[in-house]
Amino acid sequence: MSAPFDVLIEHGTVVDGTGNPAFTAAVGIRDGRVTLLRGATADVPARERIDATGLTVAPGFIDLHSHSDLVLLGDPDLEMKIRQGVTTEVIGVDGLSYAPFDRPADLHGFAEQNGGIAGLPAEPLGWRSIADQLDAYDRRVAVNVATLVGNTALRVNALGWEPGVADGAALDRMRGQVRDAMYDGAFGLSTGLDYPPGAHATTDELVALAAEAAELGGMYHTHVRYGLGDTYLDPFREAAEIARRSGAPLQVTHFSRSARATYTGGAQRMLDLLQDERDAGLDVTFDTYTYEWGGTRLSRLLPLWAQEGGPDRLRERLAGGATRDRIAAEVEASGAARQYVASAPFSDLRLGYLTSPEYDRFEGWYLSEVVSTLGVSLGRAVCDLVAANPGATFTRPSPHAMTLWKFVCHPLGMIASDAVFIGLAPSPRAYGCFTRVLADFVREERLLSLPEAVRKMSSFPAQRLGLSDRGVLRDGAVADVVVFSLEASLAPATFERPRQLAEGVTDVFVSGTAVLRDGAMTGARPGRALRGPAYRRASSAPLVPVAEEVLADD
Repeated sequence: MSAPFDVLIEHGTVVDGTGNPAFTAAVGIRDGRVTLLRGATADVPARERIDATGLTVAPGFIDLHSHSDLVLLGDPDLEMKIRQGVTTEVIGVDGLSYAPFDRPADLHGFAEQNGGIAGLPAEPLGWRSIADQLDAYDRRVAVNVATLVGNTALRVNALGWEPGVADGAALDRMRGQVRDAMYDGAFGLSTGLDYPPGAHATTDELVALAAEAAELGGMYHTHVRYGLGDTYLDPFREAAEIARRSGAPLQVTHFSRSARATYTGGAQRMLDLLQDERDAGLDVTFDTYTYEWGGTRLSRLLPLWAQEGGPDRLRERLAGGATRDRIAAEVEASGAARQYVASAPFSDLRLGYLTSPEYDRFEGWYLSEVVSTLGVSLGRAVCDLVAANPGATFTRPSPHAMTLWKFVCHPLGMIASDAVFIGLAPSPRAYGCFTRVLADFVREERLLSLPEAVRKMSSFPAQRLGLSDRGVLRDGAVADVVVFSLEASLAPATFERPRQLAEGVTDVFVSGTAVLRDGAMTGARPGRALRGPAYRRASSAPLVPVAEEVLADD
């Protein structure tokens, strides 16, 4: 007789992640892996039984764009994501990976610059490589962690923080670092082509780097160059060109139609562009988030030239004099500023991660309120805020609410949060992105079927990552499992009150270990550092029970 199951989830409705219709079955968990049992299970031995009557049992959700890189070091339980059913976080996105960095000073400067997005630990980071960073998460956090390698770190290592053209030895060095990162466990190359110094990469440079990732089974995951050409379709045409020339699968991240766009085209032409590329043979998909609000670091409002040379040079330029006056003037003359009436510029841009004593009282304020209170110009306020708070962020309305559903529901689209976690008023997406799919897009508006919604959050991103044993409920799959009530699903987080935990998820298992049980966090941290195709190919590890895998790695 076989050993008893560690957990047997009975009487629930199984949505297995494939997109196929739901069915009735019990889900057994033994040694960290899944067995599906149809028929009566009263005589099946199990150490623990869960009655899932009226509930849905599904594979854990995979967030294909998360900024929890350093947040996880200070908040390893990541409750706001667990309560949405998320079991795997993909980090290193937007070109902003925290490895590889050759020089600790560069890593510290980079982390400080992004402190309001991904956190800033009190202690210095103790890694240089992707491999070392992944080890810092393995079995120390509640969720699984996968990473991409960002082109910003590559350029800093090869060229410093300057905007020079990478060719010859510099390009060879970056290509070698991509290969090393892939063998260390990265799942591909990411770019953030609005964030310097990664933004200075040419199309040819990105083709060369993406080709290295593609050769080792990786994807090209891109925050596109939004200011390129017509600022409408041209940024995505460049992304498709890079993928086509390099041979890399293309993942366009946080794809949506901006409510602030200066172009006149709509969402459908954007979606048609990717679909046409797909029909022509390009392996292209995208992810999108489910809220109308976006966010990023406040320094995004500054001109690119002002950020050349890195955080120290930016601090010098903002210290005063003619250079700061020039920066302030360009901020006020920018397209972003012209979108607002002169009486209340940036009246819906809410500030976060203001850590300096001089400005911390403005945490959670709108930028227009700060400008009015200080009695200075818009440009001066932005310069002063960034100078005193290098990691400051903002949250504001971003995707066009009228067309957001088209991206969420499109066959090529999957779900990702892309959320700012830090500060008094972070992005509500951190707390509700995935549950909003269930509550609003499935139950209330019926824009998606439940099986299709679960597929977009589980097997589809798993397929994109090449994770054959996660993202589905089938015999032998790793037991990343979520149990939830569709009727009770609720995402109460809003722009005004973002720190509202999602409701409806009762149980979450990561690699077979309960991290949420009967609505309560267990404190367990079984999350694994997931390693990409080049690492797995090199190790050629056989499929073993997760419990044995843990013991073997200790």
